[in-house]
Amino acid sequence: MGKPYSVLVVDDHPLLRKGICQLIASDPDFSLFGEVGAGLDALSSVAEDEPDIILLDLNMKGMTGLDTLNAMRQEGITSRIVILTVSDAKQDVIRLLRAGADGYLLKDTEPDLLLEQLKTAMQGKQVISKEVAEYLDELKSAPEAEEWLTNMTPRELQILEQLAEGLSNRMISEQLHISEGTVKVHVKNLLRKANAKSRTEMAVRYLNK
Repeated sequence: MGKPYSVLVVDDHPLLRKGICQLIASDPDFSLFGEVGAGLDALSSVAEDEPDIILLDLNMKGMTGLDTLNAMRQEGITSRIVILTVSDAKQDVIRLLRAGADGYLLKDTEPDLLLEQLKTAMQGKQVISKEVAEYLDELKSAPEAEEWLTNMTPRELQILEQLAEGLSNRMISEQLHISEGTVKVHVKNLLRKANAKSRTEMAVRYLNK
């Protein structure tokens, strides 16, 4: 249920982008939502409908991956956004994860492993290439007491529990028999209450409460 997961590929190198798209299309668990070569085009692509996953390059001309990520989170895009880049720089990893990325993967990742990591991301888990995983220690500053959890409505708590299980907006709407648009509104409200940048961050905090 919920598969195939739809993926938007955002990368300004046409040859590499085509290769990633072919890899995505080769796995029946995924479908290609689209492919674009610039951050502005990515924002236009998700204005009306959201994919399950956005695979986002970091170093792009014009709007960088960080610019694009920030703009998407400000627009309330609730897709899982996974960075795919050549940069293993510590400051890049920390900056992107703090900005609300759900994962940070290097472009030299083996194709089969990349597909597995994307499936893991769809289960609500953060995915990080092992070469840069050590940088995560700097992100683990203990959060304040999770007061936001006491301000949940019963419906929000229900949706939060399903988010923590890794369900997509579409799957939650099917489970609760409400529209996907209604789920998205609830997710946006939850992110605001939790002061969280991504559904993955919120799910991790909920599970660690």
